[in-house]
Amino acid sequence: MMTESEQREIPRLDSHDRRILNELQRDARLTNQDLATKVGLSPSACWRRVKALEESGVILRYAAILDPKKVGYGECVFAHISLDRHARDLSSQFAESMRRQPEVMECYYTTGDADFLLRVAIPSVAAYDKFLQNVIFSAPSISQVRSNFALRQIKFETAMPIESD
Repeated sequence: MMTESEQREIPRLDSHDRRILNELQRDARLTNQDLATKVGLSPSACWRRVKALEESGVILRYAAILDPKKVGYGECVFAHISLDRHARDLSSQFAESMRRQPEVMECYYTTGDADFLLRVAIPSVAAYDKFLQNVIFSAPSISQVRSNFALRQIKFETAMPIESD
């Protein structure tokens, strides 16, 4: 079943929309006046476009991006989770469980060797062990877990590569 956001028609983005999106991805704290100046629109036209991008679901939300180390979550683990059975209810149950875990930053249903790929932010190896014991290993139908600890971050971007004219 498609979610509401998937059912929405993909909006057509013109050059002003793409410039707005690029500027907001660089700095979402821009005032409407500053944003309008940067993209070459009047403040009222810019505001209407931003509101339309929000209402259409192109802009999902605004967020502050934190340094994980400075807030005590310096370890990044990629966990590849395989289920022993591929039943819709088990997959949905596992996915819902991951949505509720604050340390799971991203969760994807994937093809290939594993059924799910998680990006987990944790303070230590011991905390990851606790997460495995209390969350992952207690989930039904888990057949295999492969974990990869990130040694060093090479690139981290949050901005989508929106091409502008």
